Amino acid sequence: MAKSGEDYITIRQKKIERKKRLLTIVSIISFFGSIAFGAISTIQRAVQNPVSITQATSVESPLQEQAKGYELVLQREPNNQAALEKLSLVRVQLKDFKGATEILEKLVKQHPDRQDYKIVLDQIKKKNDNSNLQVNHQPKSK
Repeated sequence: MAKSGEDYITIRQKKIERKKRLLTIVSIISFFGSIAFGAISTIQRAVQNPVSITQATSVESPLQEQAKGYELVLQREPNNQAALEKLSLVRVQLKDFKGATEILEKLVKQHPDRQDYKIVLDQIKKKNDNSNLQVNHQPKSK
């Protein structure tokens, strides 16, 4: 009896070891299969929808988004000083001197005691005048 009990235990252990190996192999295959599936689907999406380089490197896009955000704030609060200041700065960065001038004129009217608004407004008006002169005096090509 003792021998058959020992045989049963060794046979049982061998079956357990085979099941462990089989489970390990299935797990490894599943792991690498899921990685391959993810990689293939990512590559397919990249091929079907390539990202244009101009979208990724555009500097004006974030600035335009910021300007839209400040404009939304100003729709709710037309005299919000912080939003007006930031929008004027964004407009200058976008080289929209006319838009920046309008905003700064509004700030100067609201806060006549602020000399920094007046100084920046004068500087922007000068830049706007200089850029208009350059555009108007360029030779016309045929």
